[in-house]
Amino acid sequence: PQEPGAEAPFARRIDPSQEPGLSPGQRLLMAQVERAQRQRALQRRLRGRNALLAIGVGAVALGIYGYTFYSVSQERFLDELEQEAEAARARA
Repeated sequence: PQEPGAEAPFARRIDPSQEPGLSPGQRLLMAQVERAQRQRALQRRLRGRNALLAIGVGAVALGIYGYTFYSVSQERFLDELEQEAEAARARA
């Protein structure tokens, strides 16, 4: 036993169903608070995963976009078609 007002070295975890001094309303409130804390922890974890997924999807989209521009700039078939059309006009 410690004197009142003295700091405990760590928080003591209790089982609400085994604690004799708690009323049913207090037990219900403790269960609600624990559920809310678990939900917040889950949301924090999911927020991190969602951010990583968004970065990954964005990187893939930018990669496809960049590759498309690169490959289109490499194609010269339209230039060849225009040269053939000019040659055909010159012959006519």
